[in-house]
Amino acid sequence: MTAPWYADGLRFSCTGCGACCLIEGHVWVDKEEIARLAEHLELSTDDFGAKYLRRIGRKYSLIEIRSRDDSTKKACVFWDGRCTVYDARPRQCRTFPFWHENLESPETWQEAAELSPGVNTGRLYQLVEIENLTRGKGGT
Repeated sequence: MTAPWYADGLRFSCTGCGACCLIEGHVWVDKEEIARLAEHLELSTDDFGAKYLRRIGRKYSLIEIRSRDDSTKKACVFWDGRCTVYDARPRQCRTFPFWHENLESPETWQEAAELSPGVNTGRLYQLVEIENLTRGKGGT
């Protein structure tokens, strides 16, 4: 088996810029994440769901709102110039930028770097850490 192109590791440091919070799309959450977010916001899971979730098929995603920074973009409902639920943020957020689509090639990683100033800076993540992050284990 051939080692992935990033076998020597990749650098990333969260700058708090919100670039990942302004990516239009779905922020998938499971029951555990919903419970953690609801507790963080001191809401019941039902109230949290009614206010912050949308159902897509059999899955749940956080809703999006018009970005306060740029009204032409959508943002995560919890982006308000910073992540307002950072300590309880979902796994998908904790593992950015180590998503499969960003790791397909050096070019897709560079695209992530153009989006987020924290990519290619800061701490060096070793291959085993990157593999764990792509499986949703750990966090940045």
